[in-house]
Amino acid sequence: MRIAEIYKSTQGEGLLTGTPSVFVRASGCNLRCWYCDTPFASWFPEGHDLGVDEIIAQIDEWECQHVVITGGEPMLYAELIPLCQRLRERGQHVTIETAGTLYLPVECDLMSVSPKFASSAPARETNHRWHHRHNETRFRPKIVRQLMTRGDYQLKFVIDVEDDLPEVEQFVASIGDVDPGRVLLMPQGVEQPELEHRAVWLKPYCQQHGYVFCPRKQIEWFGAIRGT
Repeated sequence: MRIAEIYKSTQGEGLLTGTPSVFVRASGCNLRCWYCDTPFASWFPEGHDLGVDEIIAQIDEWECQHVVITGGEPMLYAELIPLCQRLRERGQHVTIETAGTLYLPVECDLMSVSPKFASSAPARETNHRWHHRHNETRFRPKIVRQLMTRGDYQLKFVIDVEDDLPEVEQFVASIGDVDPGRVLLMPQGVEQPELEHRAVWLKPYCQQHGYVFCPRKQIEWFGAIRGT
């Protein structure tokens, strides 16, 4: 499993915001969001190939109950299955962060699915190949429904522009029975001013529909730096 970084921080997004956790970041992704804030795990993947035992040994250095496996896209790696199994057998809480386009029969405590909208695609003019591949791959509601059965879930949508909001409704409707309290809308951005600018119209929308507004607290706490 190719790993870009393993570090301890505080969760800044989602239902477990504020929870100290070890983050295991898989390197490599089958999508190419233009706004990706971890290009070292997608556009320009870095890292080393580690076995399950090696990953767990590094997790153990931090002595932490919560583990978040993120990316990139961790569902690219079959090693995710035994890794999650081992962690849960040890009594650790496991969250998986995925775009919801690939399925593995993993067991976890929280499946955090972040489907991508049309506005996430890279520009056709500058990256025609990835523009096409990204749009062909990003929308997989059947896979999202499968992933939601693997444990508790949250659906976390990155919102860039107000035109994304109708896609939220379309996607939720395509999934079926979704608890609005587990639908989280997060403003796109890596600078606090742009997050606050989008929050002006995103917060009221969440209140109106019963969704959870999901600020990127790690930006407020640490800034857009690695290891947070």
